[in-house]
Amino acid sequence: MSSGVEETHSARIARILTERIVLGEIPPGTRLRQDHIAAEFGASHVPVREAFRQLQTQGLAEALPRRGFRVTKFDLAELREVAEMRASLESLALRHAAPNITSKTLEEAEHAIRHGETAENVHDWEKANRQFHRVILSPCQMPRLLRTIDDLHMASARFLFAAWRREWETRTDHDHLRILEALRKGQTDFACATLSQHVGRIGKRIVSRKILLTK
Repeated sequence: MSSGVEETHSARIARILTERIVLGEIPPGTRLRQDHIAAEFGASHVPVREAFRQLQTQGLAEALPRRGFRVTKFDLAELREVAEMRASLESLALRHAAPNITSKTLEEAEHAIRHGETAENVHDWEKANRQFHRVILSPCQMPRLLRTIDDLHMASARFLFAAWRREWETRTDHDHLRILEALRKGQTDFACATLSQHVGRIGKRIVSRKILLTK
């Protein structure tokens, strides 16, 4: 078992590598060289391997037999799988969260929506979008489920950045507004159905972007 220091190193390395992969700074298919990354972060090989395994769990890296890890390539079948999993799991989380949602939760969710509406690039919009989902789902009090959803969000964010970083425009997310209004009115079934459809629709829009096929 790792020490606290190594776990801290591992979490930091995984977080930074995740951001680089999601933003496209480390292209698909790139080998993740353990020695180079250990030297960059001033860490031993143990936390680097732990970070690689975290990337693997998130679907951002894959293990190669006797050759370490590499960044996964874009796979439209994977994107469809991620979208379907998110649609099901987020709907489940929201159903359990709804009884625990407070007026403060709704205020925070609305704040995230407004941030998304004023985002000047896809990176800021994705951050606001992820915050909206996290705020309304966290009251479910199911940490394992929430960790799985977080991993799926990171996987879908990678596709999102690839598809829209060159052609971004400010937008209003009407689905988020409908979900928020339904939660205010206690319409849990409608909120869950809208959330599920919303996630599935985003997945289909990304699939339709030809840029994914050229990465």
